[in-house]
Amino acid sequence: MRRQEAGTTQPRPPTVGEARARDKARKQRAEEERLAAEAAANEAAKKRKRRNAMIGGVAVVGVVGLVALGYSALSSDNVEATCIDPNTEVVVDDSYCAQGTPGSGASAGMFIYAGSQYRYYYGGHGGGVGTKMSGGTVVTPKGATITTKSGTTIQRGGFGSKSSGSSGT
Repeated sequence: MRRQEAGTTQPRPPTVGEARARDKARKQRAEEERLAAEAAANEAAKKRKRRNAMIGGVAVVGVVGLVALGYSALSSDNVEATCIDPNTEVVVDDSYCAQGTPGSGASAGMFIYAGSQYRYYYGGHGGGVGTKMSGGTVVTPKGATITTKSGTTIQRGGFGSKSSGSSGT
């Protein structure tokens, strides 16, 4: 075997098998690089999609929250009415406030409807029948949904309702 000298020795041309192996390795590297780039692009697309979905979800939750806040701000207050004897402010059965009391008649066969001697007490606290109410008012609250302890709705308040009354001065 001869000795090779740097700068004067020529490399031999590759054999057919070596050339095929080199081409095959080059193509395999190119394919792996393409697959890696494709996987990175897919991952980036997934992240973008997830982020956009999250942003959309947050926006929807925010809008729902604003709508709920608006409804709660516009919804009427619920007030419980308790039937009382106005002279003693003692709780009586709700049926007393639901019935009218006929007044004295002007002539035979006629009577004047004088209303009930009982009235509703709004809000406040007290016990059951026979106890005294406190902490509320006998003035009908405006814009409120008023229900009795038995569940009967006396007045529906809120948006679009009309309530009128006057106080004597």
